[in-house]
Amino acid sequence: MTKVKICGVNSPAAFDAVAEAGAEYLGFVFFPPSPRYVTPAEAAILSARQAGGPLRVGLFVNPGFDEIDAVLQTISLDILQVHAAPATVAALRDRFGRPVWRQLGVASAADFPAADERADGYVVEAKPPPGATRPGGNAVRADWALLATFRPAKPWLLAGGLNPGNVAEAIARTGAPGVDVSSGVETAPGVKSPELIRAFVRAARG
Repeated sequence: MTKVKICGVNSPAAFDAVAEAGAEYLGFVFFPPSPRYVTPAEAAILSARQAGGPLRVGLFVNPGFDEIDAVLQTISLDILQVHAAPATVAALRDRFGRPVWRQLGVASAADFPAADERADGYVVEAKPPPGATRPGGNAVRADWALLATFRPAKPWLLAGGLNPGNVAEAIARTGAPGVDVSSGVETAPGVKSPELIRAFVRAARG
């Protein structure tokens, strides 16, 4: 069964919809320039709405140990998802003792990760477009034909430009074992739609 991650959860309605729809992963964005940013305290309040349920994923951009330490003092995260170099990913795994996923922007096979990289998984999307203010999460569709050749030894999630209307095709064309969506289930930047969340999970599983 295709695994599903809903990222950028920042409201009680969105949290409840993700949990009720049965997504495996629920993402909190700890990057202030994002319209989906939440503080650690806000994320902790949302996470407390349900014990168990989706694994909590924290998204960070080029984080230092102190930044992640401060978040983990407030909210327990199951997985760290980072925009960072492979060496940083390895250091974070050693320091925090929990899975670390690396955000991976790809434009060609040259961008695929090395086989011996120590990341526990990848969130794969297109490289950010010129002028982008964020290193990822720009709703740009990746090259599905290219990713049909991507077969890493680690689990990965396809991201970028996905929505309830195209996610089934994306899975069929890439063979991705999982998918990650944020803006594709929103009615405005940072405003999640419970209806679109449920529709996305249904489509990914269908």
